[in-house]
Amino acid sequence: MKPILYTSIITLATLSLSSAWADHKDSDVIHFGIVPQQSAIKLARKWTPVFQYLSQKTGYTIRFKTAPNIPVFEQRLADGRYDVAYMNPYHYTVFGQKPGYRAFAKQKDKQIKGLIVVHKDNAIQSLQDLSGQDLAFPAPAAFAASVLTRSKLVDQGIVFQPNYVSSHDSVYRTVAKGLFSAGGGIKRTLENVDPTIRAQLKILWTTHGYTPHAFAAHPALTTTKVAKLQQAMVNMHTDPLAQPLLKSLNFKGIETAQHQDWNDVRDLQVDKRLGRLIQ
Repeated sequence: MKPILYTSIITLATLSLSSAWADHKDSDVIHFGIVPQQSAIKLARKWTPVFQYLSQKTGYTIRFKTAPNIPVFEQRLADGRYDVAYMNPYHYTVFGQKPGYRAFAKQKDKQIKGLIVVHKDNAIQSLQDLSGQDLAFPAPAAFAASVLTRSKLVDQGIVFQPNYVSSHDSVYRTVAKGLFSAGGGIKRTLENVDPTIRAQLKILWTTHGYTPHAFAAHPALTTTKVAKLQQAMVNMHTDPLAQPLLKSLNFKGIETAQHQDWNDVRDLQVDKRLGRLIQ
């Protein structure tokens, strides 16, 4: 692996986060937004080398972008502030309508599942034991960690108090500290949290699987740029230089995707079940 793929990650991320948003017509730069399931620094460490690699393959300058929390990320999606975004499945059903982001890729051989964690020493043994409890979730529209888990609790008639703590890592930390009885997350972020935190938690329940996060392009991004980026991403698993980058994301690979691939999520009719999640 060439050293350039790993150098100056924090510096590049800081510059990217603080720089002005470029126009979608910029001929050389693609602003790539990543849903903030974890801290910006942690995301930058993982994604900046990927974007450096894709920049080399496409000839475009691909810049890491995120947001301080999921609601701000949602507002930036609504405003069309990202040329390309990695967004959760529910986000795609919303922002695929307006401003019209269109999916072109998704994680290969993957279905996303939510889970509920409790402290390993907690006496809670079933979902029914969560009745009347304060529970932690990243944000109202965090798909697997919040939408799927809360939907199950509502369907079971379990009354609970949701508390939104900004990120998956915050869910795990607050449950580990005993601030909340349980919390929603996903396997990948649970595996990536500080091992001392993870060791204090156990999985109480896991949801069914759904189509995973979408890589989606703003409608103003040219088809040529989307096609080049799609090809470079889909070919990563065949390139020895890119395989460690995929592994760092816990991806087997990336595959092409179509708008209708998220019909399973649309069929959930989330807004009817939980109320409007994004204003």
